Amino acid sequence: MLRYAFLTAALILATPLSAGPNGTIRVVDGDTFKIDGTTVRLHAIDAPETDQMCGDSNSPAWACGDWVRTKTREMYEGRIARCVATDTDRYGRTVAKCSVDGRDVGEQLVSSGLAFAYRQYGMDYDLAEKGAAVNGRGLHATGVMSPAAFRSAQRAQANSSTVAQNTGAKTVTVTRDTPAKSSWLPNIVNPDCKVKGNISRGGERIYHVPGQDYYAKTRISPTKGERWFCSEAEARSAGWRKARN
Repeated sequence: MLRYAFLTAALILATPLSAGPNGTIRVVDGDTFKIDGTTVRLHAIDAPETDQMCGDSNSPAWACGDWVRTKTREMYEGRIARCVATDTDRYGRTVAKCSVDGRDVGEQLVSSGLAFAYRQYGMDYDLAEKGAAVNGRGLHATGVMSPAAFRSAQRAQANSSTVAQNTGAKTVTVTRDTPAKSSWLPNIVNPDCKVKGNISRGGERIYHVPGQDYYAKTRISPTKGERWFCSEAEARSAGWRKARN
């Protein structure tokens, strides 16, 4: 009897997981759900922040964080999840592994290229992320700053707007109340705005259009006053001249 009591106690101590929450999913963002009134942070994955913008160096930035949230909602909003809690994070959220129709939600999001393996908290989805990267699925098709790096850059540049680059990806952080936001942010997001407004070392404002010699090599830095335009007329009216070649 004593042996049975010790065995039972050992099993309880060795099992840190707890069942639930279970219920209907409301997607908050790419790695956070509301389930049965509980805020759930999905275990060992990390998705772009909702306001994160991404893209490669030759095209306008795009709202990847909002896109991920939209795609995640298309996949899971209103569906029934069964979760196993693994921890509570510093914000008081329940950290859990969740499944829908028997399939691991975290694995599906990482495999689809909508989130990254958060190896700091577990290697569960390491291979899933590598598979998505090799096959260029989702975010891996264009390159993206990791969400953790984005958050770090936000903290470091909390009172300014900056363009941070990492492994070829372009991420734009915009302070919500910056006066410059309304002037250039819509064009950055719009993929049809392909005219590059560059400022030379001498301070001359020159725009480049697709097909010109230096278009592909031209990099746009909004923090330096450079910007994207939706047409040549818009660029000229803003004081830019067309590149000669």
